[in-house]
Amino acid sequence: MQVLVTGHRGYIGSVLAPMLERAGHQVTGLDSDIFRACDFGDMPVPAPGIRRDVRDVHPGDLEGFDAVIHLAGLSNDPLGDLDPDLTHEINTEATLRLARSAKAAGVGRFIFSSSCSNYGVATSGVWLNEGAPLNPDTPYAVSKVRSEEGLDLLADASFTTVSLRSATAYGLSPRIRFDLVGNNLTAWAVATGQVRLKSDGMAWRPLVHAEDMAQAFLRALEAERILVHRQAFNVGRNEDCMQIRDLALIVQEMIPEAEVTFSPGSGADRRTYRVDCSKIRGIGFEPRWCVRAGIAQLRDAFRARNVKVADFEGERYQRVAHIRGLMARGELDLQLRRRAEIAA
Repeated sequence: MQVLVTGHRGYIGSVLAPMLERAGHQVTGLDSDIFRACDFGDMPVPAPGIRRDVRDVHPGDLEGFDAVIHLAGLSNDPLGDLDPDLTHEINTEATLRLARSAKAAGVGRFIFSSSCSNYGVATSGVWLNEGAPLNPDTPYAVSKVRSEEGLDLLADASFTTVSLRSATAYGLSPRIRFDLVGNNLTAWAVATGQVRLKSDGMAWRPLVHAEDMAQAFLRALEAERILVHRQAFNVGRNEDCMQIRDLALIVQEMIPEAEVTFSPGSGADRRTYRVDCSKIRGIGFEPRWCVRAGIAQLRDAFRARNVKVADFEGERYQRVAHIRGLMARGELDLQLRRRAEIAA
């Protein structure tokens, strides 16, 4: 298939685009490329493709594609908190405008990168499937829920929408992020000998390796239409839904010389949810990673590159810090648009 992947040079996109190509699909990427200075070591990042802000896409840009996989957006709760109105503009308004443009251009399938954050604050001990009430607790999660609602209204006999509610991602990527809990705990352990928790560790989170998350998009792309049309799928592995304190203990197990510590002021995290990821197995999704193997992969990569605290506390691998740095240097305006491109 001819596939457009938005955000193809991001944390997940840089894993997904090559995976799609290996599966025989023709991939075109679209990315604003504001994280182009964030490569991890010598890992290859997909070619630039169409360099464009997702807010500026028009129907003509989408002609000839069989499917759109939409990853681009402000990618987690801290980033969404920077400016809730901007989060709504980029994550919801631009998503629905992109979907309408895709539909007008004759694209048959639109696969949306949603989030298990949609479940927000859930009753302890209850496993949540895709029919569970959504209880978004942050601007980021609200933006994902509103996008899902709008996409559902656009779906019809010729336009299939699919929402993948991915668990908290971790694992190696050419555009690694150290602002994700599994990656962060492992980096701290390698660099300092501490598995440093920033909360009390009691909150529940589902986890998914970056490669498995990418695989879910491939399965949603290739599945029979009847199996995915107007459907949402939780993406993860039930065995890897755990409390953050248990994740910390796994990191310690993989790096025995490290000890579990708590950051000053560590408190409870309101967001807590246990997510049932059984449904997605029905479209051929089979996770290939468990948390222990994924943490071992990160450990070995971080040791090989001699990762230091400055690497993951600086702006290169922290999305919010990187954006703040671009703004401080005048490279991005308050709307997250490149000033040089505005002037041009």
